[in-house]
Amino acid sequence: MSAPTVDPEPAVEPAPTAPPRRRTYRGRPQHGRVFWVIADCWNVVRRGLTHYRRQPISIVWQLGFPILSVLLYGYVFGKSMRVPGGGDYKEYLMPGMFVMTMAFGFVNTATIVVYDSKKGVIDRFRSMPMASSAVVAGRGATDLIVACVELGIMMGTAYGMGWRPDGGIGFAQAFGLLLWLRFALIWLGVWLGLTVPGPEAAAGLFAVVFPLTMISSIFVSPQLMPHWLGQVALWNPISSTASAARELFGAPTAVAASWPEQHALLLAGAWPALLTLLFLPLAVGRFQRLSR
Repeated sequence: MSAPTVDPEPAVEPAPTAPPRRRTYRGRPQHGRVFWVIADCWNVVRRGLTHYRRQPISIVWQLGFPILSVLLYGYVFGKSMRVPGGGDYKEYLMPGMFVMTMAFGFVNTATIVVYDSKKGVIDRFRSMPMASSAVVAGRGATDLIVACVELGIMMGTAYGMGWRPDGGIGFAQAFGLLLWLRFALIWLGVWLGLTVPGPEAAAGLFAVVFPLTMISSIFVSPQLMPHWLGQVALWNPISSTASAARELFGAPTAVAASWPEQHALLLAGAWPALLTLLFLPLAVGRFQRLSR
């Protein structure tokens, strides 16, 4: 008697599985490197702008000293100050005060970066699958947006004091040169913020930047200074931007008796470019070394 046969069970085909999601940059799906760098940069910008939106007093504090200086120099010393070649001192002063606001901005950048570093925010960024360059670029973009707001407030204050610039393309060019200087100094601020040991050291940078703004053409013409000090002021990058802004705004300018004064527009573009080429790689490189 033959043993009963058992029909074999039909083979069960495995359920189709979804293809794995394509990962292209730092393990994140669907998009390439450029997309994620831009997205990460925007997230850093949003974080920075949210801070200012929740604490608007920060911008007021940053603008307090420049606005106070405008009022003091414009009203207290305005009648006793003179411009070589003639002209109203307030008209001469205002473009210089805009430049000083942009120059002081890098100290604020350094202070914010060092606070983020000491509070562990940058460590959190480094632990995330995000582009390291986006952290530095996002900080720079945030400060550039804030600089536009600061310039708007400063110009509104100057307009209320009677400052009347020339309109048209010259105004736009002057505004662009001011932001170009701020853009270059942002990277100096980021590099210093990643280098100095603590917030106290970052706050002490005011002691460095204040003499640099005083030994320039912001308040008075270098022609009124002792010769050796006037030469330092003439080649100060801040003086070049101030002289170029006065020319473009249609404000009184000193007689262009030296090469830096005669080529202020050229130097106003060249100095920030040189600072950017120097400090942008240093800032990115410093952040990448901290990320290892």
